[in-house]
Amino acid sequence: MRIKLIVAYDGTNYKGWQVQPNGITIEEVLNKKLTELLGEEITVAGASRTDSGVHSLGNVAVFDTNTRMPAEKISFALNQRLPEDIVVQDSCEVPEDWHPRYQNSRKTYEYRILNRTFRMPSRRFDTYFYHHPLDVEKMQKAASYLVGEHDFKSFCAIGAQVKTTVRTVYACDVLKNGEIITIRVTGNGFLYNMVRIIAGTLIQVGGGALPPERIPEILAAQDRSAAGPTAPAQGLTMMGIEFE
Repeated sequence: MRIKLIVAYDGTNYKGWQVQPNGITIEEVLNKKLTELLGEEITVAGASRTDSGVHSLGNVAVFDTNTRMPAEKISFALNQRLPEDIVVQDSCEVPEDWHPRYQNSRKTYEYRILNRTFRMPSRRFDTYFYHHPLDVEKMQKAASYLVGEHDFKSFCAIGAQVKTTVRTVYACDVLKNGEIITIRVTGNGFLYNMVRIIAGTLIQVGGGALPPERIPEILAAQDRSAAGPTAPAQGLTMMGIEFE
């Protein structure tokens, strides 16, 4: 049977989601612990291959198994084996041909900025500290230009292997709550580093280096060098995925 997992993790100590030779990853830990738990070789496939240091409240993964353990019990048994920075939120059976990467879905990411004079030690792993004041209204205006179907080539890391750089952004909001500024983006899919480049560009707007009206020009340029820097990974959290 095919099992779907919803996985939350603090990505601080991991080299991202996908198995790779130069460090431990979320996928690698899940494969190892599921293989031990179920007594068969397990390989999970994730919906989103988050980068090194990026967090998630609800990444989705699937795997096939011959186990007789009820699907809904796997999450409980697996969580007893996982490290405390990875927690499965749910496990359930899905159809044999269901795969998260091939479904129509809406993914939501949040990028959080700690905007204050001095660092706050307890927020060092889940926010990006930025000490210059940011104009949230300007950031909101700039973000509004990103909503809709666009070619986001300017907001994609150079060298990314994709068939098309066209994506649809359903919402892009900038919210301020005390000293935390949150950039919340929902789309049908994201290019490599896209949300972090959006964040880096909106920070430039908020700091006064770019006027909000430049965003359409940056999109039209279809050139990575036209957009702002890639904001650091620790500010990014994948909030979840809704499947149609």
